[in-house]
Amino acid sequence: MAEPAHTMSGTAADPNGGFPPFKTGTFPGQVFWLGITFAVLLVVMWRVVVPRIGSTLADRKSRIAAELARAEEDRKQAETAWSTYQNTLVDARQRARTVTEQNRAQVMAETERSESIADESAQAEIAKAEARLVALREEAKGHIAAAARDAAVEIVARLIDEQVAPYEAARAVHEVQGNS
Repeated sequence: MAEPAHTMSGTAADPNGGFPPFKTGTFPGQVFWLGITFAVLLVVMWRVVVPRIGSTLADRKSRIAAELARAEEDRKQAETAWSTYQNTLVDARQRARTVTEQNRAQVMAETERSESIADESAQAEIAKAEARLVALREEAKGHIAAAARDAAVEIVARLIDEQVAPYEAARAVHEVQGNS
């Protein structure tokens, strides 16, 4: 039986069979086409793919650099905001201390003023009370002297049945009071 003829690119198949790349007779043609294919792929890579990859890498590099610059700027702004916050906080605390000290001093001054007013008022009331006591003592002394005078007049009238003048009884009471 005869083998059917297979056509490959319009030529008859090799009657010996086998895999064409392993045939030593086709090596020069294979190497030639391999070189041409490699050159074409190299040119395509060099002219098309590598520039695209390069531009993509350059874009990514520039985006990364821009994002790093933006991040650095944001960091600087954050540091500025933080220092501003800290300064504001320190200023607020200082103002609070100042206001607290002023209020404390004002309260102390007001307390001292109120105490001095209260002391003055108490001293004035004490002086009035002492003056009233002195007046009451004098009035009481006058009443006692009058009562003693009247009692002396009455005693003398009962004991010796004589009438003593009130001024004489008053003088006698006064002498007794002065001696005691």
